[in-house]
Amino acid sequence: MNLPLSFEFFPPKTPEGAAKLRVARQALYAHKPEFCSVTFGAGGSTQEGTFGTVKEILGEGVAAACHFSCVGATKATVRKQLAELQAMGVKRLVALRGDLPSGYGAGGEFHYASDLVAFIREETGDAFHIEVAAYPEIHPQARSADADLQAFVKKVKAGADSAITQYFFNADAYFRFVDDAQALGVDLPIVPGIMPITSSTQLMRFSDACGAEIPRWIRLRLQGFGDDTASIKSFGLDVVTGLCEQLYAAGVPGIHFYTMNQAAATTEIIGRLQRA
Repeated sequence: MNLPLSFEFFPPKTPEGAAKLRVARQALYAHKPEFCSVTFGAGGSTQEGTFGTVKEILGEGVAAACHFSCVGATKATVRKQLAELQAMGVKRLVALRGDLPSGYGAGGEFHYASDLVAFIREETGDAFHIEVAAYPEIHPQARSADADLQAFVKKVKAGADSAITQYFFNADAYFRFVDDAQALGVDLPIVPGIMPITSSTQLMRFSDACGAEIPRWIRLRLQGFGDDTASIKSFGLDVVTGLCEQLYAAGVPGIHFYTMNQAAATTEIIGRLQRA
């Protein structure tokens, strides 16, 4: 399997978490990722941790993409952060509107991710490769499927280089989204985001929050396993490997793994794909 891979991490909150993430990263680096991305908390709340983790990854000789959200931000603060990232040697950004912290009203000078993408391009030219988010199963706050697709096209036209999707378990949703985007003139790579299944409760919680659909048959099988974590993990590996095989056979431009700061499941899936 000769397919570009990338891995996503979140900034750890404790020294123990940071140590575990370093071990996980080293295991995943064996697969020669194109880059590793690091997320932001709601409203940019983990910015210090995000920048710190990005710096560590760069120091380990791997390209790092920094998630960059614009909720509540001003042009001055974004300009300052872009300069800081450039000084660190960051060449890739994942430009997002970002989630509003609870109790937070709308504010700042950016209302949409497309505004942020356009500003980054105006300020820094081609200094950054800009990734944007795509939602094959429609953003949970979108007015309609068409409105969501138009919002995606707007981000692309603002200056994006490529896109990473929200995770999904229905390959047809991804293929349909790509076809619809291409019909509107989008010709950049749209990389599928993949979430390994290691915990049913965690997956249900995340999916309910972000609008990713868990097909009924998967949901019911996971519920049927109860607290049998070994069966959940075995089933999850089979399901997600099958999904990746389907995507690979269709010629996707890469695969982006949402690792949850763990290496085992992602490594096993990649190993199965290479042996297939």
